[in-house]
Amino acid sequence: MTRQMELRRVPAPGSLLRRLSADRPARAVYVALVLLVGLGWLLFALDGGRFLGLENIVGIQQRSAALGIVAVGQTLVILAGSLDLSVAFLISLTSLVAAEIMAGAGANVPAAIAAVLAVSALTGLANGLIVTRLRVHAFIATLGVALIIKGVLDHRYDGPAGSVPESFRHLGYDRIGPLPVSALLWAAVAVCAWLLLSRTRLGYRIYAVGGDAEVARLSGIRTERVVVAAHVLCSVCAGIAGLLLASRLGAGAPTVGTDGGYDLESIAAVVLGGTALAGGRGGVAGTVGGVLLLAVLDSIFNQLEIDSFAKDVVRGVVLIAALAVYARRRRTA
Repeated sequence: MTRQMELRRVPAPGSLLRRLSADRPARAVYVALVLLVGLGWLLFALDGGRFLGLENIVGIQQRSAALGIVAVGQTLVILAGSLDLSVAFLISLTSLVAAEIMAGAGANVPAAIAAVLAVSALTGLANGLIVTRLRVHAFIATLGVALIIKGVLDHRYDGPAGSVPESFRHLGYDRIGPLPVSALLWAAVAVCAWLLLSRTRLGYRIYAVGGDAEVARLSGIRTERVVVAAHVLCSVCAGIAGLLLASRLGAGAPTVGTDGGYDLESIAAVVLGGTALAGGRGGVAGTVGGVLLLAVLDSIFNQLEIDSFAKDVVRGVVLIAALAVYARRRRTA
């Protein structure tokens, strides 16, 4: 009887997604983004600058693309009730794998992309299996995998390695009209993730497992497979970001992921976008807004020549404020 009652508590995919969509505070992050853009425009208009000029807008898009791709993957794994701290080192590893296999030859690009996707998927699979089969908390499991990758990088590389052919560098620098190719890549990844979450059975299961893993299990969902799939997709997104950064650098670099802080930055963007760290609530639309908010904030800081210490302080304040507002809204609801 108890099992039957638990099964009745699980809503149908459509109703669950509609309820989660109504709860998402994506609108709030976009309101904050518009206000921040207005503030930037006002500050630089008074100083004679052009904050909304084409070059600055393109620069914001290019700088945010890699973080945006990683954050989309992080959204999937956080929605499933997990997280991934290995993405920064995986980005560094995949940039090196891509550059070394390409070796400056355009003919090697397909093989390099395939190798990067394979390495990324295997890393995500390892993360997911450690979390689900060994019952290790995701924070510790993915941190342990990150340290393993770090050990490999420290042992094999002292600096940049490999080279990227000129044809592949178009990914990092070319535009289609006013839009950078890198931004279009980010948009494609975000749209695919949105379709996955809103139109597929796996997307429903990710929400269900993140919302209540036990109820999802009682409803017949294989929760472990869902968590593993989310980790694999997150790592694949990190691998795509590694390819993008290799195209921008023209080589692989063992610190490109950690220097960019893509592990904590991606989690911050996801949280700013309103996705609950406990899982089961949020979405890609809010994450895109969170990434753009951080990118615009960075652009304002750079143009004002504010030092990195102040940047981190302000980012921390913004993140804490956002969490406080979302928590208050949920308690009120």
